[in-house]
Amino acid sequence: MTYAPADAHVSFTLHPDHHPSVLATTSGTTSDAARSHLHDAGFRSTGPDTMVLARIDREEPYYTDRAAADLIRYGFTVDISPDLQEEIDTEWTWADYPMPWCTRGEIRQVSATAQRIHDDIARGRLTIHFHANDGHTTVAVGTYASGVRRHVHLHGEDHLRQESRTFQDKAEALAEFHSQYTAAVRPGPAPLTELEQSVRQALGGRLAPAAPTTRAAPPPVAGPGEHEEFLDHLFDASPQWSKYRTWSDETTIASHESLTFRAEFDHEARHRTDIAWTIAEYDGPVGEQVWRAAITAGTPVTFIRAIIDHLDAPPADAPEPHVPLQEAGWAERSHPSRTTWRAPNRSLTFEQQPHAVAERWVVFGGDDANQPAWAIRLSRGAPQDLLAELATIAADLATPRRPAELTSLSVPRIPAPPLHPMRRVR
Repeated sequence: MTYAPADAHVSFTLHPDHHPSVLATTSGTTSDAARSHLHDAGFRSTGPDTMVLARIDREEPYYTDRAAADLIRYGFTVDISPDLQEEIDTEWTWADYPMPWCTRGEIRQVSATAQRIHDDIARGRLTIHFHANDGHTTVAVGTYASGVRRHVHLHGEDHLRQESRTFQDKAEALAEFHSQYTAAVRPGPAPLTELEQSVRQALGGRLAPAAPTTRAAPPPVAGPGEHEEFLDHLFDASPQWSKYRTWSDETTIASHESLTFRAEFDHEARHRTDIAWTIAEYDGPVGEQVWRAAITAGTPVTFIRAIIDHLDAPPADAPEPHVPLQEAGWAERSHPSRTTWRAPNRSLTFEQQPHAVAERWVVFGGDDANQPAWAIRLSRGAPQDLLAELATIAADLATPRRPAELTSLSVPRIPAPPLHPMRRVR
């Protein structure tokens, strides 16, 4: 398949201080599109026109070569420095690799899994509860809080870290870990290895600035049973939604009569950060997914109601709405990889990651993305009027109200200047 020419140039060079990390410099009118492709390939922004690829498996030249081939196929102009090209062309392997029977391709598969685990921990998708040293290497036990919820035992460090066991029950995972490693067990994740520290430095990682001296206000959180009550009310009051239960009765599926909207509710989502709702829109009854939202169990019901109401409403021809947070006094912080708006009382946070796909927009309770009280994660393609609606709700919930006003569930619309250029996709 051929692609239309793209007016952007991407230059790849070896990182001057963190070999073999790779720097990518972009220029041209469509450089944002090039940066989006690079982000999908593992590159992370370090400046307006620069991105870096730093991995714990030392395979940066290999993945850069693949990314460059994709960019060329999409019509971008690509330049690779001679020293980086030499690294790409050089075949190498790990000394004293503990699985000598593995082929080079199989070694890369093991390393890719280790890289995924590393990224999941760094992004907060995998929370490490305890770690230990088994006499040879580091072991740990943790929980995936997003996607398919599971609890895992990990074995190894850096490019060798793998999942050794998987559990459905957190208590069982923790008990088994303590039983195996007893006195060696330590709380939280293990200290970063030298390789992990090097990767963090290459990505521009720094210690987070000191937290403000003012204490964050507690975020609004859904009470026990509120999500189930909303689901029951949805079927009672909205005949356009049909109810289906899976064979295990752990999940209820709500299907819209248009066959283009689907909401899935997990009755077993107990913890506030467990994924309770997965809501998606499709471009036809058997079409591709347009966008999706993953919503955790502690999310206030007013957000979920707004998403469902948006799906029920016909597409509007009104002018593009804008995220109304700046007018509401939210603090904005911009970084090449994300823009964050935080409520004045720090009880809620709204975040855009322009190069991400699955988590393009995130709304979460509190001011710590690694330990949110709850979270709504919306993919690329989420309608802009829906985003404005969610931002309006967030601004309203973060505003101190008198007791008499707390019974109101209305969703006011706050017109405001645009915080970010946004294109309507619905």
